[in-house]
Amino acid sequence: MTTSISNIQPEMTSAFTALDTDQQLALLWFIYKEIGKSITPAAPGASTAAPTIAEGLFKQVAEMSHEEQLQIQRDLVEGKNSLISREYGALSDTTKLLFWYLLAQGMDRTEIIPMPADYQMSEEATQCMTKLQAMEHSEQITVLRNLVANMGADPETSAHDEATGL
Repeated sequence: MTTSISNIQPEMTSAFTALDTDQQLALLWFIYKEIGKSITPAAPGASTAAPTIAEGLFKQVAEMSHEEQLQIQRDLVEGKNSLISREYGALSDTTKLLFWYLLAQGMDRTEIIPMPADYQMSEEATQCMTKLQAMEHSEQITVLRNLVANMGADPETSAHDEATGL
């Protein structure tokens, strides 16, 4: 798997990855809710996205309990070596973006563990959101793709994990 990371707004990617796992997940959710109408249509229609593969992975996650769904998302952010994390790691960057879009839609429908109604983002996450909102549409897409590109475990380079047997 080859991941291509653009040099557009690298400080945004650095600020995002400096957030703790749950703040990263929250920021992805708030991005979908706040600016998703302009960003998310680009993911499903992208020529390099593999909708069938993203939907298949989404369905695997949707069949789990809400607690397991949250753990899967945390594992993806943290790059844990699990089967779903490896499957995700093998996806193209655009298909990864589509997968997160599907997760956000699933959260809206409560198929995927929803964001707590009273959740408050940290100041650092709010600053990331403000910077993203100030960018042009194409930069927003690039940054979002960058944010999800290195999540998951690369099945070609991940070390053997005794706990999972992978």
